[in-house]
Amino acid sequence: MTLLADRTSDFTTLSRHIRAAGLLDRRPGYYALRFTLVGALYAGGWAALALIGSSWWALLAAALLAVAFAQVALVAHDLAHKQVFRTSRISEILGMLVGNLGIGMSYGWWMNKHTRHHANPNHEEHDPDVAPDILVWSTRQASEAKGLARLIGGWQAVLFFPLLLLEGFNLHVSSARAIGRIKRSKLEGFLLYGHFAAYLVAVFALLSPGIAVAFIAVHQGLFGLYLGLTFAPNHKGMPTLTGDDELDFLRKQVLTSRNVRGGVLVDVLLGGLNYQIEHHLFPNMPTPNLRKAQPIVERHCAEIGVPYLSATFVDSYSQALRHLHDAGAPLRK
Repeated sequence: MTLLADRTSDFTTLSRHIRAAGLLDRRPGYYALRFTLVGALYAGGWAALALIGSSWWALLAAALLAVAFAQVALVAHDLAHKQVFRTSRISEILGMLVGNLGIGMSYGWWMNKHTRHHANPNHEEHDPDVAPDILVWSTRQASEAKGLARLIGGWQAVLFFPLLLLEGFNLHVSSARAIGRIKRSKLEGFLLYGHFAAYLVAVFALLSPGIAVAFIAVHQGLFGLYLGLTFAPNHKGMPTLTGDDELDFLRKQVLTSRNVRGGVLVDVLLGGLNYQIEHHLFPNMPTPNLRKAQPIVERHCAEIGVPYLSATFVDSYSQALRHLHDAGAPLRK
């Protein structure tokens, strides 16, 4: 009991340092600028498509819109965590507008899934992000794998990036399937299917059928790849937990997460999620404050003897792929 109390106080002490530094304070100026830039990128992508018209050069607009869609998804992520606004109502309204209507991803479905991930990161029974639906994340899951996961699990490290090209389509399908099982289903469904309709009408109105199909494949494929590359380095390759593992909040979040080093460019590309440890410890911390919190958290972890892992952009993927390869070993025998 004393040990558990001591460990609980570890986070309390860290939280006190973070609050004293003002790192949980809102950053309205930052988000006003970010929303403006992301909105301009989104509008610019559609404007570029309209200007290019029915030409194979339209695939360049598809790539630009893939980046725009991913950046909109990262904005929705910050809204869901109440990093932008303190109240849930305005966060949900804007989240549904940019998520459901803007990129065809159900805000309610994603928030439910992501909340469960934050509560139990990398926990094989409770984290939906490590459920063995297609990939397996441990040798234990591999030995019990069925269906598609059993079929491809042995070679999942090789197939990882190609599979990410399908993630954009998967987000749309999963969002549509969630309608009827989430709060505000009617509103979410109206906005979601409104996006699908407007998207298809715009693409097929501006492009010939063949180019339109190619546009959708490139756009959705790169959108899924970008999102996958944003989230994959954060937990993949880190320890997975089971029902037998009992950790306090700080250790549960730190030991299952990995930061990605790389400077301002990586901060922008990954939407601040490269500071995954800090984000998991303080999910409502505004994105620009994560960089400032990083040395405070790392120093505190060193003081209490908790391993704190960070890696370069390339090495983070190398670690994740090696883990996937090792996890699938039982299925290669």
